[in-house]
Amino acid sequence: MSDNASLVGGGVTLFELVAALPHGGDAVLHGNPELVIARIAPLELAGPGDIAFLSHAKYAQRLDTTQASCVILAPEQLARAQSARQGDLSAAFVCTPAPYLYFARLTQWWKARQDESAPSGRIHPSAVIDPSASLHPTARIGALCVIGASASVGEGTTLHARVTLASGCRIGARCIVHSGAVIGADGFGFAPRADKSWEKIEQLGAVVIGDDVEIGANTCIDRGALQDTLIEDGVKLDNLVQIGHNVRIGAHSALAGCAGVAGSAVIGKRCTIGGGAVVLGHLTLVDDVHISASTTVMRSLLKAGNYSGIFPVDDNASWERNAAHVRRLDASRDQSRAQMQALQRRVDQLEASVQVLTNAQRSQT
Repeated sequence: MSDNASLVGGGVTLFELVAALPHGGDAVLHGNPELVIARIAPLELAGPGDIAFLSHAKYAQRLDTTQASCVILAPEQLARAQSARQGDLSAAFVCTPAPYLYFARLTQWWKARQDESAPSGRIHPSAVIDPSASLHPTARIGALCVIGASASVGEGTTLHARVTLASGCRIGARCIVHSGAVIGADGFGFAPRADKSWEKIEQLGAVVIGDDVEIGANTCIDRGALQDTLIEDGVKLDNLVQIGHNVRIGAHSALAGCAGVAGSAVIGKRCTIGGGAVVLGHLTLVDDVHISASTTVMRSLLKAGNYSGIFPVDDNASWERNAAHVRRLDASRDQSRAQMQALQRRVDQLEASVQVLTNAQRSQT
């Protein structure tokens, strides 16, 4: 297990841990508060001295076998956990209505303890920083980073190795930008010439990133053509995400790996976009829209909700047959329409013939 899961400088008592954990006031400790915790571990692998968590009731059977000294769990799982460890004085439990959220905050506290010995405001000597750039004294700049003219990095923000922050771009407070990310490259803007070649449109905007944003490795956020590309507070971008020029992403939205957003699209607040999904340019997604993985969004979505556009996976032969049917849908529709029209004409002819016969019968009587 990673050394990062072990607490630097030895362990901490459960009492100290629960008392120190930020936003942990809704947690209740059951068991010996003097138990020493030295490591965070998965529930199924945890042993003495470890703290683990149960995030979902479907994994409750792991409570019967875990050897963790402490388990973070929901109140409704406490009775089962205590029964499984009955008489075990080395077992304790932290009850909270939101175990996964409590675990997330535990990892933050744990990481902060590990980083206590590292001074804030570190700038690696290999970083290239323009003299006109503005860096908050608590910012951390990793190896081989490049920060352009008039760029700015806010309080407590960390740029890991090989991050590029281009000229004029701004990152807010407490952000994390992982290795290889490029913020502020030119947007993909070209005007067609008469000879079918391309004329470059200079990208005169920048990228503005709010507070508490996390940007994954090798993600690219292009600068705007005239206005700025805007990433609002609390947005989370996974690795290998592409954000086109003039895009706006609302606060607390999250995009999974390999998602792409084309130029001038507007994504609302608290939206989620699954891995490999694509949002075409100049579209609008309102607040609280959730896009499934691999979906291509081809129209604006003006109502909150869950959206999918995925052709189901199948064995190759079946997939090819189904795909062939899909390709023929348009032709089949036209053929069906023609058949319906021919059938309607035949019905009209029959009705006319019946009317003639009826009229003839009436004239004979």
